[in-house]
Amino acid sequence: MRPVRFAALGDSLTQGVGDPVEGGWRGWAALLAPSLAESPVDFTNLAVSGAQTRDVLDRQLPAALALRPDLVSVVIGVNDTLRCTFAIHEVAARLDTVYGALTRQGATVLTACLPDPGTMLGLPGALARPLARRQHAVNSVVHALSERYGTLHLHAGSDAWISDRAMWSADRLHPGERGHRQLAVRCHALLAGAGLATGPAPTAEPELPAPGRAASVRWLATAGTGWVARRCTDLLPQLLTLAAEELRHRARGTSARLDLRASAAVSAALAAVTVGEVEEAA
Repeated sequence: MRPVRFAALGDSLTQGVGDPVEGGWRGWAALLAPSLAESPVDFTNLAVSGAQTRDVLDRQLPAALALRPDLVSVVIGVNDTLRCTFAIHEVAARLDTVYGALTRQGATVLTACLPDPGTMLGLPGALARPLARRQHAVNSVVHALSERYGTLHLHAGSDAWISDRAMWSADRLHPGERGHRQLAVRCHALLAGAGLATGPAPTAEPELPAPGRAASVRWLATAGTGWVARRCTDLLPQLLTLAAEELRHRARGTSARLDLRASAAVSAALAAVTVGEVEEAA
């Protein structure tokens, strides 16, 4: 009997950033892999830090299809929300193509919704709300497409674990070891409930202590400075524009219009991929 094949697609979260091991990163997907079966599991991590949905579609999907995996995780979208090029209709179209291609090949697809980066980074309200609105839009698309394609979907966007500092690494955006283990444990429970994970559950307790305040300061003074600079160059001008719009609507008492606009964009994006699916079938 051949080993279970598990391929992981996504960005730095799935790459394992925040869960350091000798020689690199480990992460929730690598922690999950051995628990999928009693026998060895053939695990390939295709995730790349900084990846967006277009990277998953253009680069990671072809590699995954070539592996013909039994299980594929697709956890992506946060980096899209952090770019000035964010467009929910493009995110929806890409994810629809990715989920569809994998399920048509016979793979079980594992998806997840995620917390918004503004909340995780502790940004002021006027800056955080536009990012929260974008992440909510991405999560809504992932929910709808997960239901359409019958994926196994993990709801990880609004749980108590988000406010538990011990779950997060020094950068406040990626889970630490405990957080990665929490994701692995929850994914295992989801797969086991569907009869798709027969090995023992991953261990929830971390091997290393959670990073303290000093580690956060060191991160900001070293790697964090470069991360912030890259995001500021790309996102900050538009984010400031979004924040100004947020404040104008708040002053006028019309903030609900921004939420309605975002909801309408999600509905239009999902309608577009549905129309495309019908036309392709015809």
